[in-house]
Amino acid sequence: MKKKLILGLMLAPMLASASEGMWTFDNPPTERMKKDIGWAPDANWLQHTMQSSARLALGCSGSFVSANGLVLSNHHCAAHCVEQISSDKTNYMQSGFLARSAAEEQRCPAMEVNRLEKISDVSEAMHHATAGLEGEAFTKAQNAETAKLSAECVGKDGDKVRCDVVSLYQGGKYNLYRYHRFQDVRLVFAPEQSVAFFGGDPDNFNFPRFDLDMSLLRVYEDGKPATISAYLPVSPTGPQAGEAVFTSGHPGSTQREYTMARLIALRDHRLPEILIRLSEYRGLLTQFRAIGAEQSREANATLFSVENSIKALSGQREALVEPSLIDAKQAEENALRKYVAGKPALKASTGGAWDAIAKAIKVSDEMREPLSQFEYQQAFNSDYAHFAFTLVRAAAERAKPNGERLPEYADARLPQVQAGVLSPAPVYPDFEKVKLGWSLTKMRERLSPSNPQVVQILGKDAPEQVAARLIDGTKLGDPAVRKALWDGGMKAIEQSDDPFIKLALQVDPIARALRKDYEARVESVITKANEKIAAARFAMLGTSIYPDATFSLRFSYGVVKGWKEAGKDVPPFTDFAGAFEHATDADPFKLPERWYAAKDKLNLATPFNFVSTNDIIGGNSGSPMVNRKGELVGLVFDGNIHSLGGAFGFDESVNRTVAVDSAALLEAMDKIYGASAIANEMRGATK
Repeated sequence: MKKKLILGLMLAPMLASASEGMWTFDNPPTERMKKDIGWAPDANWLQHTMQSSARLALGCSGSFVSANGLVLSNHHCAAHCVEQISSDKTNYMQSGFLARSAAEEQRCPAMEVNRLEKISDVSEAMHHATAGLEGEAFTKAQNAETAKLSAECVGKDGDKVRCDVVSLYQGGKYNLYRYHRFQDVRLVFAPEQSVAFFGGDPDNFNFPRFDLDMSLLRVYEDGKPATISAYLPVSPTGPQAGEAVFTSGHPGSTQREYTMARLIALRDHRLPEILIRLSEYRGLLTQFRAIGAEQSREANATLFSVENSIKALSGQREALVEPSLIDAKQAEENALRKYVAGKPALKASTGGAWDAIAKAIKVSDEMREPLSQFEYQQAFNSDYAHFAFTLVRAAAERAKPNGERLPEYADARLPQVQAGVLSPAPVYPDFEKVKLGWSLTKMRERLSPSNPQVVQILGKDAPEQVAARLIDGTKLGDPAVRKALWDGGMKAIEQSDDPFIKLALQVDPIARALRKDYEARVESVITKANEKIAAARFAMLGTSIYPDATFSLRFSYGVVKGWKEAGKDVPPFTDFAGAFEHATDADPFKLPERWYAAKDKLNLATPFNFVSTNDIIGGNSGSPMVNRKGELVGLVFDGNIHSLGGAFGFDESVNRTVAVDSAALLEAMDKIYGASAIANEMRGATK
């Protein structure tokens, strides 16, 4: 597996190969596409596809598939909503959910959908604001300019507009993305989890697959389904083998532009630490789910997320411990450094950038643990704690001028913060006690029992006792209580006797000091050095390169194509017949009963899942797979096992995107779920 994860990464370092790249919509590789697939989209195709794409603010992608606000994404992207509208009496994760009328569509308590409307280049303003500055002054200037640009972009439309300054090429370029915000999102359809995640963790990141990993949401405005002018009609036939296809989605994060110092730190320290923690957390969740059906329901989505992360991050580390990948990355860095050394002006401005990053990483290693525990709230794994820490910090930040706030509390981003903290999503006290008790135990373990902050937080009690006392005494499970604290500002916060609010007031100064130190000594140093390295890379390669993923909208191109595994061909398609053949009588390979009831009505030759050479990463879940005509022909939900090294590079011979065929979506809606009206809406019929 290791060799296949990195095969091809050594070839032509720094130059993108066919199908490689997560490209921004304002910089399409037009000439490369014409050469590779004989076609490139025009401006109208790009604009339409961009505005047909959706971002689920919790970390997924989607697409508008009707003029009436219908949004298609993955089941696992809507799982939290499905769980939140379920109860101990009705478990929609098990039974599935279908709204047969608008009145039955249920609002997702904590979901927001964004649609990108405009991209502007603000690099000059951002670089000018920080010119000549270092450390804390650099961070303050960058935050102030980000807040200014975002606020001007949003204007007075914060309830419907979101604007983000997006760092690209590790700070080499900055774009301002203006989004339309949809805060009223309702669930329309979700199949049973047993078929949406058929094969479970054993099949995850593998192929062949037989997953109906889909969900349908609808965005509303002013209490009515939103009218959408740009959307992707769903193809009834899907793609053909060898056909060119395009993804449009929001890849979360790649590290293809990282320096060697950052890659080695990730390999030797960060990834092993995260994997150990996640593995222990998986054991805790598994144990909690074993208590009973209700506990299983409450922890289900969290466990899915943890298991998925473990597999993905394990694949990343598998790639990084392979010497060939490290050799390729070292050669890539050496080539750029040699180019810089040969240009006197670049050498003067950039030559020390790599060493500056290496020194900053050593500083980061010293402060990483307390920063993670307190500022990133690793010690306080509870929804109640998250509410409290957000309320306390928001109250303090909102009292400052916009340009002086922490970026996440700037005016342009406050509506999302407020929506999250006031969400009516249910919170389960017993589950929260288990999570919080465990994370407090890990805090004591990682920082030592004698650490002053640990002693201050735990006192003489066991972590489980502290967790129980906090949760039994809090009222933050009530959205009305949280709203009163939000509206009351710092005065209401200081007068509150809620134990979680008191805890947050106690910890916030510690967390702020750690963050301030980290930003001054590490983050600002790396950001500034990366900007210099990016400028050198532009000088060497021009704009023929694409930026690392940043959960901003990108498109990739490829073809529907299988690959060779151990010398054997892996066909690009599976079908419904294969799903029934693959099924057993036990989870995770058990199909829902309604599938067997509908088997005689199905065309078992209908394509189910397929693979393509598109370049994706986590965050692309729910992305549409689009053909040249602008039709949705597939729904991205995974990559194959070889794609896990995609954080650091791309190998077209084995890296594959896995998608649900559009023909399967419609076949299932029509013949299994009795949802032909919705299927017709997806085909382009007016509602």
